[in-house]
Amino acid sequence: MRVFPWGFWLLCVASAPARGDSGSKARSCAEVRQLYGAKGFSLSGVPQAEISGEHLRICPQGYTCCTSEMEENFANKSQSEFEAMMKEAGRSVQATLTAQHRSFDSYFQDLLNKSEKALYDAFPSMYGELYTQNVKVFKDLYSELRRYYRSSNINLEEALNEFWTRLLERLFKLLNPQYHITDEYLDCMVKHAEQHKPFGEVPRDLKVKATRAFIAARSYAQGFLVGSDVVRKVSQVSLSHECTRAIMKLMYCPHCRGMSSVRPCNNYCLNVVKGCLANQADLNTEWKYLMDSLIGVADRIDGPYNVDTVIGTIHMRIAEAISNLQENKDSITSKVFQGCGNPKISTKGSSSEDKKRRGKVTLEAKSSAQALEMLVLDAKGNLTALKTYWITLPSSLCSKKVMASSVSDDKCWNGMTKGSYLPQVMGDGLANQINNPEVEVDITKPDMTIRQQIMQLKIMTNRLGNANIGNDVDFQDTSDDMSGSGSGDSCPDDVCGKRLSKSPSTRQPETNAIPKQSGHGVNGASSRSLPSASLLLLLSVAVIAAQHLWR
Repeated sequence: MRVFPWGFWLLCVASAPARGDSGSKARSCAEVRQLYGAKGFSLSGVPQAEISGEHLRICPQGYTCCTSEMEENFANKSQSEFEAMMKEAGRSVQATLTAQHRSFDSYFQDLLNKSEKALYDAFPSMYGELYTQNVKVFKDLYSELRRYYRSSNINLEEALNEFWTRLLERLFKLLNPQYHITDEYLDCMVKHAEQHKPFGEVPRDLKVKATRAFIAARSYAQGFLVGSDVVRKVSQVSLSHECTRAIMKLMYCPHCRGMSSVRPCNNYCLNVVKGCLANQADLNTEWKYLMDSLIGVADRIDGPYNVDTVIGTIHMRIAEAISNLQENKDSITSKVFQGCGNPKISTKGSSSEDKKRRGKVTLEAKSSAQALEMLVLDAKGNLTALKTYWITLPSSLCSKKVMASSVSDDKCWNGMTKGSYLPQVMGDGLANQINNPEVEVDITKPDMTIRQQIMQLKIMTNRLGNANIGNDVDFQDTSDDMSGSGSGDSCPDDVCGKRLSKSPSTRQPETNAIPKQSGHGVNGASSRSLPSASLLLLLSVAVIAAQHLWR
């Protein structure tokens, strides 16, 4: 007698969840139709009211306002929108780093330009023909300094040594016009220059200080550009198929379910985005190292390396050196004659007073130390703020772009319906996504574009580390612990220069925790055959043991 009522009750219970709180009347799809049209899609074939959702492949298969075509269109739309969010976030970081580079580059170039202009303005009246007949020597020096700063493949110390050598040869001839001085004689004189120190201590002192300052300035400027370029390239990495499905489920499935006003649960959004950006999060370690290294070099530039004073007074140091040669002309000439012999008397000797003019150094340098201090202070603030960019990106996107609910909200979209989200939030990086409940992530297949950018960060960080102690190193020596094989194709010419003669390693950071795969390399075939033999042995032992226990 109770069978009918009991069966009828079960039927009612079974049918209730399919409708949720919609009652017996199908809910209107007006909100979804409005959204769908606003996204640029045709409303032809879009349901007016909920339909059965067995056809859905991504969203829950309850009653729905979405057809298969709508689901596919929403999936493609969610992919393009999420990728646009990534690029927009990246452009903000790029803009910050590019602005810092532009500010420092403008300051440094202006510093060098002012020094060069001061030399051109003052030297003609100070030194007469000693300057006017050797203008190209000075121009070449500043040209070489700029080339080095712009990452040309030149040796700065050699460029400075060449300048002093050329200057000494020309000034010695002009200061001794009564003698016929051959190229061979000049070669002899140059060999004794280190001993006689015709320019005093200026060449050695300027070489030490200018080299440190230029190395630091060049690496510092490069660091901003490399950081910006890494963000640009990483922001262009496409989403995986699994990620696209998860983003669609996060952003548009609630609309299909008639829950347009329900925001995604915060932790649900975090798991989706952390799964999608798992490879990007692995940039975090090397990215922080780059930011810290830039801050360290910034302190050097505005501190011990004293870029403002060193670069801004190059013309004054040159004037000091020339004056030293003029004041000690007789003594230096005597020493040269003792070492190289007396040159022949010239029949074209000139007694022009212009050539013998003595100029007292009255040059002054306008300090821009305060401007540098402000630049460094601003840069350090921005760099500190960007340190955690890659691991805070998921929460930033969820709160500002996806508009996820608050953490305490228990009436949010959890991927299936309106309610609370129970799974825990995954950690950062590829290795931590092995149990991500929202995105299927293959932790054994890291994105190679991002791995290449991790290497770029390592290269630049090492260069900054060396600049911090005054060393200028070739890029192939960027790290003592980078051994093994790898591809150097990702290293752009403007960063690595032409010095890159061997490929750097693609050693991955420890955070990846990616197991090495067998079956690759020379011994690949034998490696693959070993498990089958071991398995047979184990199975044999297991059978014998089982037979023994059975008895």
